[in-house]
Amino acid sequence: MPLAATHVLLAIIILDLYRDHVEKYKKYFTTNTIFLGGIGGILPDIDIPINWLLTSLKIPLEIFKHGGITHTPFFGILFLLPGLYLLKKGKHKKSVCFFAISFGVFLHLLLDYLLGGGAWEGIMLFWPFSNNSYKIHLLAKLGMPEVPAAVDALIFLVWIYHEERMHKIRDFF
Repeated sequence: MPLAATHVLLAIIILDLYRDHVEKYKKYFTTNTIFLGGIGGILPDIDIPINWLLTSLKIPLEIFKHGGITHTPFFGILFLLPGLYLLKKGKHKKSVCFFAISFGVFLHLLLDYLLGGGAWEGIMLFWPFSNNSYKIHLLAKLGMPEVPAAVDALIFLVWIYHEERMHKIRDFF
């Protein structure tokens, strides 16, 4: 399953590449926006501390188990809808922030669906209409449990290389 760093870094990298090579209105797409996308990338795992808290308070809610409601497209839509509303109202910078968070959430779900994560049962793609879970979990099928740590390191190195080439991060040290 993808580790936390993969969820955060991949969201940041994809959004950064989008900003650098596709987006023409960079004033709406700041480094803070990219940071929010990284937060969105890890946000579905907020169910872990929520579950710990509820369990310690003797309030077991099945919906907040790991892979529950925060690992559904519904959770991503909760951030997409305010973005669409703000865009319609002409508040582009704020709407892009919600879009970045929503992108991070949906990327998290995609990674968990493809590589393993959430609940081992899979991702509830059609919640609240169905509790059926779906998965591919390529890492489990390929028998490669040590891959997530290597993927984190590889993603980080590629990102650092990109940042040095595009933004000369060496100048900041």
